[in-house]
Amino acid sequence: MPTGDYVHNALTASWRMMWGRREANRMHDLTADGFWISFFAIVIALPPLVVGWVAVSDDLAGFPGGFGSRLGVVVRLAIVDIGTWLFPLALLAVVSPYAGIQKRFVHYVVAANWGTAITAWIMLPPSLVRLIQGEPGELVVLVSIVLFIFTLVLIWRLTDAAYERGPAVASAVFAGMLVASLFTLFSLQRIFGLT
Repeated sequence: MPTGDYVHNALTASWRMMWGRREANRMHDLTADGFWISFFAIVIALPPLVVGWVAVSDDLAGFPGGFGSRLGVVVRLAIVDIGTWLFPLALLAVVSPYAGIQKRFVHYVVAANWGTAITAWIMLPPSLVRLIQGEPGELVVLVSIVLFIFTLVLIWRLTDAAYERGPAVASAVFAGMLVASLFTLFSLQRIFGLT
């Protein structure tokens, strides 16, 4: 388990990369251990993710056709979100050698894992409002959309900083990961009956 200082340093590095500071890449632990430790970011992201799962679970648990208990829905939402986090990275590992981007694969995964934890926290406010109010109002939906677009911009910038090969490569990797994430999300939602 990483220390608090280690986690703080990793989150700071990804945050700086999200703002275009490529030199922050050197703050990450890019060793084999650092690669695997970066998946601890899932634990850092759990609190805001759990709030989101609980906020949505009431709607899905009570949906006609029986989606099951609230806890069952939360567990399925967790599997879907964690799968959507991990599967695109596994796919990138397979594709990277053929795309000529394998040299920066570790840089990207480490930065992206910690960056995804940051974006989970950025998306927390709308989830909290939904958890308290129940049905989201138009303002909450609008804020969610704006924050989602903002996080996409941050992740694109992080991708650009991680690969250091210019906007074309960053855009290609970003688009590929976005498509893979959406495909995984919709597929897992269908498999687990959360459509």
